[in-house]
Parts: sequence; C-alpha cells; structure tokens
Amino acid sequence: MRINKYIASCGVASRRKAEELINDGRVKLNGNIVYELSTQVDEKNDIVEIDGSIIKQEEKMVYILLNKPDGYITTVKDQFDRPSVLDLLDGISERVYPVGRLDYETSGLLILTNDGELTYKLTHPSHEVEKVYLARVRGIFTKEEIERFKKGLHIEDYVTAPAKIKIAREDIEKNVSICKITIHEGRNRQVRKMCDAVNHKVLNLKRIQMGKINIKGVEMGSYRHLTEDEVKYLKNIR
Repeated sequence: MRINKYIASCGVASRRKAEELINDGRVKLNGNIVYELSTQVDEKNDIVEIDGSIIKQEEKMVYILLNKPDGYITTVKDQFDRPSVLDLLDGISERVYPVGRLDYETSGLLILTNDGELTYKLTHPSHEVEKVYLARVRGIFTKEEIERFKKGLHIEDYVTAPAKIKIAREDIEKNVSICKITIHEGRNRQVRKMCDAVNHKVLNLKRIQMGKINIKGVEMGSYRHLTEDEVKYLKNIR
C-alpha cells in the first residue's frame, strides 16, 4: 500500500494532506524519513510515524452471529486440542472473540466481535440481557418444580435470579420434556445446573435468542454478519 493511502487509512489525514506531511519531512518509515510519495508500506510489519508518534490503521469493527454446533469450544486455546468456534469463521480476517461462552455440549446463538466495549456491556450482569434457550430434558415438570425454577434456585454457592420457563412439549411415553428457558445471568453451565437442581437432566441444549436477536435463518455451523440495526440495538442496551 502506498504510504499516503496508509496514512489516510489510519484516520490521521486525507491522502492529499498525507502528501504534504511527507513533503515536509514529518513522516518516518521504520525510523527513516520518507521522501518518496510512492513508498510502499507493509501494513502488518512496517512502523510508520508522524512527528514521532506511531500511527496504526483504524480497526474495522466486525459483528458476527454464529450458529454454534455442539462439540466446539468458545475459548481460543484448549488443552485437549478440541475444535474452536473460530475454525468455523472462514472468510473473516479480523481477530474476533466470543461474547460470553457456550458450553462445549451446547449449540446455538453466539455473537463474536472485536468490539471490546460492546463485549463488556453484553457480559456485564448489570445490563441483564435476556438469553433464551431451547432445552430437551429428562422427565416431566411438576407445577412445584416450575415455580421453584421461576423464583430462583440454590446452586452451589449462589441463588439464581428469577427465570422464565415455558413447557413447549411433553412426551410422557419417552419421559422427556421440551422447554424454553429464559435467563439474564451468564454463569458457567447455569441452565444445566438449574435443571439438575429440580431433578431434570438436560439431554440437549440450544441458545436461540439473545435480547431481540435470534438464530432464525442461520444453519448449524454457519454465520452471518449482524445488520446495522442489530448492532445499534446491542449498543443501546442499558
């Protein structure tokens, strides 16, 4: 990339203004003053300075919605060398990170971004972003168990916040229930532990919605970019 274009891509000045800076001897490349406007810059390895201050390209913000399959981790590294959700992001050159986590065995909606401020907002408990899960569990819920679930359950060393649960289907012969569970906390394996607390083991778990954003239309293992309206919605969450 020509050096004047590189300077412009850093948001420091227009290309014409960058040429003026070069002509005035105010630009250095790897410690040497640049005199030629045609000088090429390696964006990844070269160091460009203006008036002694290093400049860098403005990072393009990326917002991705992934339909995570089970059997993938949401951390960057894993001691067991299991596949990561990052392996599913073909065509994404930016370094992005998951917003929160989904368990290895859990599938569904996962947002990934390089916007650290938004990540902090969405994962901070004070913002109470609702997360909706579809769970297939062992057993048939009683009214008492449903009420306990809604009021909050004692798990390990804490009590969960009140949650929502709606039974979508019951198969008495197979002794299985399908339910929609809504929480706004994000503790480790929380939905599974809540179901365990009322004696209903989770057989399959999928996150289908986060706030107003849902997984509809995105095939398992595929992703799409969030729309401008979706990004604006997430940024405006209070």
